[in-house]
Amino acid sequence: MTPSDAPPFADLIADCHRSAVFLQMRDHYAIREEAEMFGTWLRTGRADTNPASDFWAPWVETISGAVARGVVVRRARVVSEPVSDCIRHMHANAAVNIHAGEKVRWLPRPQASDLALPGNDYWLFDDRVIRWNHFSGDGAWVAVEDSSEPSAAALCRSAFDAVWERATPHDRFTP
Repeated sequence: MTPSDAPPFADLIADCHRSAVFLQMRDHYAIREEAEMFGTWLRTGRADTNPASDFWAPWVETISGAVARGVVVRRARVVSEPVSDCIRHMHANAAVNIHAGEKVRWLPRPQASDLALPGNDYWLFDDRVIRWNHFSGDGAWVAVEDSSEPSAAALCRSAFDAVWERATPHDRFTP
């Protein structure tokens, strides 16, 4: 399903009760909705880290609402080093994710060499519902796929836990 045909992320996290984890493994994302913000950052070095900005406010509201209900939200990123401009931008913007209540960690790709990782980025809600994110080769977001297949959910949980255990907390990671 295309991103516009999928149930909204806000609905998935609204149905979440304990945990939501997000594993990102690409070095470049070219998401249309983020292009202007990324371009501004490339030109000026200034990141939009205002949680009340038009771009961030809906995300902050969604995540902080989940956290207030007791959902633990964690994000881990597996990255190549030296990191890409895209990853440096994501690192600069992670302050907003943390403000919203997410816990964020970073794992250099060589430290993930012996881990069994799924082929796509994903969100895993309450260890049972997966939202796979599919991207084109140039980083454009092309589709999402939702699944509640138990063995895939177990793989995602195991992979995330392995990355999280090795990863560096955001405040100690320098891109």
